Amino acid sequence: MKRLVIITLLVAAVIAWFALDLGQYLTLHALKSRQANIAALYDANPLLVIGGYFAAYVALTALSFPGAAILTLAAGALFGVALGTIIVSFASTIGATLAFLVSRHLLRDVVQSRFGDRLAAINAGIARDGAFYLFSLRLVPVFPFFAVNLVMGLTPIPTLTFFWVSQVGMLLGTIVYVNAGTQLAQITSLSGIASPALIASFAALGLLPWIGRAVMAALKRRRVQSRWQRPRRFDRNLVVIGGGAAGLVSAYIAATVKAKVTLVENHKLGGDCLNYGCVPSKALIKSARIAHQMRHADSYGLKPAEPQVDFPAVMARIRAIIAAIEPNDSVERYTGLGVDMALGHARIIDPWTVEISHHDGTVQRLTTRSIIIAAGAAPLVPPLPGLTPDNHLTSDTLWDAFSKLDAIPKRIIVLGGGPIGCELSQALARLGAQVQQVEQGPRLLPREDADVARIGHAALTGSGVEVLTDTAAVRVENGALIVSHAGQERALPYDALIIAVGRKPRLTGYGLEELGIETDRTVVTDDYLATLHPNIYACGDVAGPYQFTHVASHQAWYAAVNALFGQFRRFKADYRVIPWTTFLDPEFARVGLSEDEAKAQNIPHEVTTYHLHDLDRAIADSATTGFVKVLTPPGKDRVLGATIVADHAGELIAEYVLAMKHGLGLNKILGTIHTYPTMAEANKFAAGAWKRAHAPQGLLRWVGRYHDWRRG
Repeated sequence: MKRLVIITLLVAAVIAWFALDLGQYLTLHALKSRQANIAALYDANPLLVIGGYFAAYVALTALSFPGAAILTLAAGALFGVALGTIIVSFASTIGATLAFLVSRHLLRDVVQSRFGDRLAAINAGIARDGAFYLFSLRLVPVFPFFAVNLVMGLTPIPTLTFFWVSQVGMLLGTIVYVNAGTQLAQITSLSGIASPALIASFAALGLLPWIGRAVMAALKRRRVQSRWQRPRRFDRNLVVIGGGAAGLVSAYIAATVKAKVTLVENHKLGGDCLNYGCVPSKALIKSARIAHQMRHADSYGLKPAEPQVDFPAVMARIRAIIAAIEPNDSVERYTGLGVDMALGHARIIDPWTVEISHHDGTVQRLTTRSIIIAAGAAPLVPPLPGLTPDNHLTSDTLWDAFSKLDAIPKRIIVLGGGPIGCELSQALARLGAQVQQVEQGPRLLPREDADVARIGHAALTGSGVEVLTDTAAVRVENGALIVSHAGQERALPYDALIIAVGRKPRLTGYGLEELGIETDRTVVTDDYLATLHPNIYACGDVAGPYQFTHVASHQAWYAAVNALFGQFRRFKADYRVIPWTTFLDPEFARVGLSEDEAKAQNIPHEVTTYHLHDLDRAIADSATTGFVKVLTPPGKDRVLGATIVADHAGELIAEYVLAMKHGLGLNKILGTIHTYPTMAEANKFAAGAWKRAHAPQGLLRWVGRYHDWRRG
């Protein structure tokens, strides 16, 4: 009703404006010709003229009609500089605020719901620096005031902030025009008032808040680093601590732009992903999947056979795969690229100095303009009574331990129900171990939708894993894990206990505490990945918020570019479209919002699901378990998020990542040719399911009648 009333009043005002030709009264010629009459009326009844003028000015600016400049000149001609400035200042601010509120009530919800994801960065900037933006815009006459009113109404800036900043920001321009109005007879055009020199002066004034802010930031940085002596010369442009994905990419970028960079790694180049995580686990999963297919060969018209698992050969294959990939992350390769490689432990001595304790016992100190901390993360081991380094394994240590065995451990317990725990549980069970997976929560994979987690649970139990949810680990004693379920304790004997409850960033031993760099589970950084010290950055697992190799590489670009060229321009790390995959069989992949997240956040959405049992390629491969699920705003084809459960879901999700990154909707996916028969067709068919659900039924009925008529 409120919107209807506002729209009605606006329509009536527009009709009156054109019907009565009110614009004719708001020209320079009309003001000059009527100046004497208005002055006489003001002398006879000043309060009436002031009140009428004030109301007219408020109405004009509230309706965003042209003519405010003429009315401002009239204020100078009638009331003089002092009184005219006061009247116009308050009238223009009140009118601008009314226009701001009209835009907010009529348009903001529509604009934000349609373009919310694209406006997220703008909204965040306005929430943080809205007053600065508005003040700058108000000082520069190039930007039409009515447009500023309407656009700011679409943003989250508070109304009170808009009012007082507008009041202050428009004051100088008001004084200029009111003062010009006192010399009305000499004015021949409005362009003469707002001369290029005047606009340039106002533009310079508009930059003053930002210059002041930059100066304050520089003083703050100087104060933070005041207790250290800044070197006059630097040995390096950049020192990178950590040789995992984030560190390697950072060093690569620095070397590419011809910066002098040193990369320090204390253990193995390639980091966790190459040596303990992504690469060895996927190699293990492949061997396990082949073993599973052999047992179920009858699904493909072949005689099933129990695989003879040569566990040492399985582990040897994993080591060979790591060795095959290793040259991409080797000292030799990066030295050839121009990176100074240092094997040892790095410690930051001051904001510009890194001390390296090399493996050969030598100690080296390097001065550097910038530092990137990319130290990665390590498995989180809970403080469980009875747990010692000798009676458990982690996702890092199990590879070396298993490589020394003649056979797979018979009884394996995996503690943790996240992606790492689930992947290891399924693979080890398929290779012949008796696996029990213990999860304290009510279900596995809590970050996935409930329907996805159910498929994961079924996949694990179908592979022979005994899944124990709502089960807490209590202690370790006598070669068994003691767990509690519904108040009852139970002993689970094991030959190998794998702790997979998460990973924690490596935060100690690098000198962060001495430099005052804040850590709260991760290294605390700003939007540009800078720490408290503007020349020290962090990226990858040590910085969060996502512990994925591809995110670490993504962050490394921002950290390296900002560290090397931040004096010219800095870039905010972009996390709008982050995909991830859990490599079970079938795989789970997702990007953007999940259905559970959309419900929890009360985000309006529609869910379109296409099940694989209708997909020709899935039927041919006997791989019909799974679906493609897409979230869109009600009635729109823009992708809010997608979840895929399928063979090769990690590859299939890329189409939705591309769509979300570049603003492509389901109609574009539907109009794209997909090779037949492929699993990728599932993405197109999901788009087709959305299209069918939004087909214009009324129009189709008329089309049906048309075809009936055409048949006679």
